[in-house]
Amino acid sequence: MTSNSTRATFATIAVVLVAVCVFQTRSAQSSSATTPQTVAKPLLLEKDEGERRIWREPPPGDFILKVSPKNNGSQHLVMGTEDMHPGDEFPMHKHLEQDEILYVVKGTVHAHVGDQERDVHAGGTVFIPALTWVNVKNTETNTASVVFVFSAPGFEDYMRCDSVLPNEKVTLLSPEQMKACEHKGHVIYKGIEENPKK
Repeated sequence: MTSNSTRATFATIAVVLVAVCVFQTRSAQSSSATTPQTVAKPLLLEKDEGERRIWREPPPGDFILKVSPKNNGSQHLVMGTEDMHPGDEFPMHKHLEQDEILYVVKGTVHAHVGDQERDVHAGGTVFIPALTWVNVKNTETNTASVVFVFSAPGFEDYMRCDSVLPNEKVTLLSPEQMKACEHKGHVIYKGIEENPKK
């Protein structure tokens, strides 16, 4: 190979490498421009602050979503609070993708998680791994207050689907609409047609 052809070969390789680098840089810039990078925002919230919502199922209890992708851009956690009045229940269900921690702030709840079942009192914790059946009910005569934390976003989409904002009219969903809400929130409820609450 002559020195001129060697130089021509190296020049061609250099042009190809520069073209590849330019293409990759433009591609990366284009994809970052079309895919917004969400940055979670810090929050300082009092007890009653956050996204308050009313469950559709009568009697209409309420809950507050505090941390979620929609509330502050959190991509890793979802957190909220709920008061469970006497007789209120989270019917038997399982989360398909998220672990959940339920912390009892006030009162007592009766929890059935997997093959374990017992009363959990104020200061107690219920850990619900993904794909584990869970049922929680306030069987006492006083209101129980709980904090819920999910390991990843998803279930809050179900919660929004099965609730309304305080200024909206509460309407019930059909069984088909409830199934669509379940799918959206990565959750399965036992007997949702008979008992579509939460």
